[in-house]
Amino acid sequence: MEIKNFRAIHDKELILELIEEGEHEEQDFKFSISDSRKIARSISAFANNRGGRLLVGVKDNGNIAGIRSDEEFYMIEQAAEMYCRPAQKVDQTLYCIEGKYVLLVKICKSTVPVLAQDDNRKWQPYYRIDDENIQVPPLVLRLWNTRKKKSALLHFSEMEARLLDFVSKSKGTYVLDIAKSLHLSRAFTESTVVTLCSLDVLKLDYVDGEWRIVASSVKP
Repeated sequence: MEIKNFRAIHDKELILELIEEGEHEEQDFKFSISDSRKIARSISAFANNRGGRLLVGVKDNGNIAGIRSDEEFYMIEQAAEMYCRPAQKVDQTLYCIEGKYVLLVKICKSTVPVLAQDDNRKWQPYYRIDDENIQVPPLVLRLWNTRKKKSALLHFSEMEARLLDFVSKSKGTYVLDIAKSLHLSRAFTESTVVTLCSLDVLKLDYVDGEWRIVASSVKP
């Protein structure tokens, strides 16, 4: 089936308004779709944040190039259904802008972590931060899964108090630094950090390309 056989909406103003926003945490431009596995990472990243949209057939600079074939439509469908775990449903709408076709793909926020395959075909969660799709480390995924539970309980002993004090005095630290400095096991440190984050006492911030543990009152 050719693109011209799809029903397209002629709404130039809407697409131009979206393009004017540029790429951001809830929007990404795609010149073309050539790899379902890679586009699945974008779907995962948006779904694990607040949801978002792809504008396919739009260059990074905002120029409309148009999609080249109906194959891109099916590759996005394949990405959502086969290369996202769990499978996702996306809404695709075709727009015709002065003879060029732009595909608007809407991705909803997921209630559970959505995984996609990395370059080694290992299932990983992704997250959208600013205009980037970031692979999520195991500690963050563990926190997400903990937050899905009804509650997190913590017996606040002297050890947890020392950990909290150490993090509060830092501008951002890591599990191994905490464990080494306080002579704690990595397993205990990770578990405590996750619990304190789930209680909003600590938080995990993505700063300068790294996830850091900070006190909730500290701004990056």
